[in-house]
Amino acid sequence: MSSDPWGRVDETGTVYVRTADGEKVVGSWQAGSPEEALAYFERKYEGLVVEIGLLERRVKTTDLSAKDAQTAIDHLRGQVEEHHSVGDLEALRKRLDGLVTTVDARREERKVEKAKQTDEAKVAKEALVVEAEELAQSDQWRSAGERLRALVDTWKGLPRLDRKSDDELWHRFSHARSAFSKRRKAHFASLDAQREDARKAKEKLVVEAESLSGSTDWGATAARYRDLMTEWKAAGRAQRESEDDLWNRFRGAQDVFFAARSEVFAERDAEQTENLTLKEELTAEAEKLLPVRDLKAARAAFRALNERWEAIGHVPRDARPKVEGRMHTVERALQEAEESEWRRTNPEARARAAGLTGQLQDAVDKLRTQIDTARTAGNNSRADKLARELEGRQALLDQALKGLEEFGG
Repeated sequence: MSSDPWGRVDETGTVYVRTADGEKVVGSWQAGSPEEALAYFERKYEGLVVEIGLLERRVKTTDLSAKDAQTAIDHLRGQVEEHHSVGDLEALRKRLDGLVTTVDARREERKVEKAKQTDEAKVAKEALVVEAEELAQSDQWRSAGERLRALVDTWKGLPRLDRKSDDELWHRFSHARSAFSKRRKAHFASLDAQREDARKAKEKLVVEAESLSGSTDWGATAARYRDLMTEWKAAGRAQRESEDDLWNRFRGAQDVFFAARSEVFAERDAEQTENLTLKEELTAEAEKLLPVRDLKAARAAFRALNERWEAIGHVPRDARPKVEGRMHTVERALQEAEESEWRRTNPEARARAAGLTGQLQDAVDKLRTQIDTARTAGNNSRADKLARELEGRQALLDQALKGLEEFGG
């Protein structure tokens, strides 16, 4: 018979292991010596020690799930309880119990962590739902659409909640996306309709613009083109392809008209510039008639110059006021000379002037007499009042005398 502190082999070859509950049969050994039998079952014990040590390290250093860890513990515990090895089986049981405690603690930690993650995920998903519902009312179609797509990706990266909560939040989230898509679709459908209306309106404007391109009614047609441009801007934008094609036709028609007008105006400008030179020469001749010495000769010369002036034609608009103003200055000077001559030679006018002068002279003489009388009587107040009236009458008399001089005496 052979034995060690944890087991023995009896005379029949039966191997026993010592436990707190007494000896347990490990097995039977008939192939060799009792020492070999004990050594064999001790190696099996060492194998269990190694496996338990490996499991302890996995539990501590890896993310082995609690379920898998418990399965491994149960498997090893079964081997220990089967008593197929020789060694300190109680120590192995305690190590396995310690592992169970560790796994339970890990399970509780993970449960708490999962609950925390679930709460955080719920808060995050609720925030996504709120933002999605706000975006559902946005008219910023591109940016809001891109943001909603980003929210979907964020949602997919979050942990699932309990089925009820997850389904309710997803329903709201999905409904917000659908509402936005429906509004966007309706908006672009309306926009397409507006653009089609704009295309039809601009097609009519193009047709009219093209019909006007050959017109030579420069002023009216240019004004109509301005109106057409105003209507074009008010019509809104058509689809891009149509818009570009219509604009090219519209602009092309205008270009044809305005190019033709520019050519005509260039010729006209050249002609009017030449006319300006001729009128400036006539104006210089007219100005030599001043001052008027021989009214009859000056009048005849100006009439001849004016006839030549009228025959010349238009000058550039910006030069017209200056050259016409010079001519009008000469004309007014002749008119003033004619009026002065008429007043000088008009007997009735001279008689009226002489009569007025005489009346004013009598009034002045009378006032002077009244002033002398008042001062002699010591009535200075009345004398001063009459003196002021005399000043006014004297001024009128001086003016009348000057006018009478124009009549030659």
